[in-house]
Amino acid sequence: MSVADFILELLELLEIASSVLIAFHKPFGVISQFTPDGSNRPTLAGFGFPPAVYPIGRLDADSEGLLLLSDEARWNARILDPQRGHEREYWVQVEGSPGAEELRRLEAGVLIQGRRTLPCRVSRLDPAPPIWPRDPPIRYRKTVPDSWLRIALKEGKNRQVRRMTAAVGYPTLRLIRVRIAGLILGDLSPGEWRIVEAAEERLILCR
Repeated sequence: MSVADFILELLELLEIASSVLIAFHKPFGVISQFTPDGSNRPTLAGFGFPPAVYPIGRLDADSEGLLLLSDEARWNARILDPQRGHEREYWVQVEGSPGAEELRRLEAGVLIQGRRTLPCRVSRLDPAPPIWPRDPPIRYRKTVPDSWLRIALKEGKNRQVRRMTAAVGYPTLRLIRVRIAGLILGDLSPGEWRIVEAAEERLILCR
């Protein structure tokens, strides 16, 4: 990197660091935008965010967990660009109990919509994580067990995790994002949000 490029990068970092970054626990059923989408689902407008912020990336309405918001557009590139290597970690409840072969296939990459997913990290969550009840609850089938997986990946195509587990024969029942890079959902309850501290921001900006 040349001196000029280094200076430009430093100036950009300083500008981004002066912006607002918010960690939000998006509840099930909420769409990741401030305007209605024609359905009856609630939007981000009902959670009292500061003015001029918008979501960085998105979570599907039927997914839960960590969603970041900011008033600075350049956070998108810092967080979502796969070349920067920022992991997103999900806790995934699936129908059935995948074996070692299915976990290996997920880690190596599976073919969805004509393309192969990048390698990722997959492990079992056993025992199941102690999490909040969902409203409405997931469907319960007495004759079919369910299990929890931890999936950490560096890309985020539309409904990718759900399509990945379906590709190996285990449909996703519940999907919770618990981490983006070094930022964790922590003890935020559904619908709660907080301003991300400067030390946490550096976990992303210095990457």
